[in-house]
Amino acid sequence: MKDDQTQPEGDVIEIFAPAKVNVALHVTGQREDGYHTLDSLVMFADVGDHITVRHAPQTELTMTGPMADKTPSGDDNLVLRAAHLIGVTAAITLDKRLPVAAGIGGGSTDAAATLRALSELSGRDIPDDVMSLGADARVCCAAGVGAARMGGIGDMVEPVTNLPELHAVLVNPNVPVVTADVFARLGKRDNAPMPDALPQHCDAAELIEWLRTQRNDLQGPAIDAEPVIEQIFGALEVTPGCLLTRMSGSGATCFGLYADAETAASAAGRLQLSHPSWWVAATRLNPGGGA
Repeated sequence: MKDDQTQPEGDVIEIFAPAKVNVALHVTGQREDGYHTLDSLVMFADVGDHITVRHAPQTELTMTGPMADKTPSGDDNLVLRAAHLIGVTAAITLDKRLPVAAGIGGGSTDAAATLRALSELSGRDIPDDVMSLGADARVCCAAGVGAARMGGIGDMVEPVTNLPELHAVLVNPNVPVVTADVFARLGKRDNAPMPDALPQHCDAAELIEWLRTQRNDLQGPAIDAEPVIEQIFGALEVTPGCLLTRMSGSGATCFGLYADAETAASAAGRLQLSHPSWWVAATRLNPGGGA
């Protein structure tokens, strides 16, 4: 994440909304109400969207950025829903750079950034219950603490400290994936959770080795829903220095992990040249190490 996440200038406040990356995602069950329970290790990236707010008598949303035209602008927009939830009117600008319906929490991280910005603007506390903004909303509200473990239906969030920074490349084919379609294709819903004790005080290589023993239970169903995801894995896996590949969330964004920033940047450049229609971003996960 950016070092200076909140930038007040008079009555104007800007908040960075980082991409959320599930480096491991285990589906552990399904409740009677149909909601699935998860156990996931989440890291936040140093790429994302930006929310800017200023005082206004009524709430208005302006969207800019390369993904603005693909983002819902009506009442289902999570930025507007977040403003309504906290009860603050403002002129809001969303600089939309993350792909939508991509498994990296784009709408949820925008909503969480909106809550933080409007809280800063108005002095109001962020509501305790943000689950009406989606399963990723609570973990995205904790973006400033570094990595986090997300459980239940997304309502259980625990900060995870003492994890290293990881160098990654995020790739999305600019094809939206409907989460409900992916879960509908999930064959086994009562999978094992992550271990009770997560790695601590390890270096990046050790964390990557541990991540090899974990999984994303939605990866197979997502490939069934959108076969292009398998093509992304094939492209990532042959980039020099790629140590691990995995999908984030319910897809279609996948990531490769690398030993250093230079190797990741080189891989991102190769992928962008070979697949110009894809969204590709070299990034740091858990920037600064979360300490």
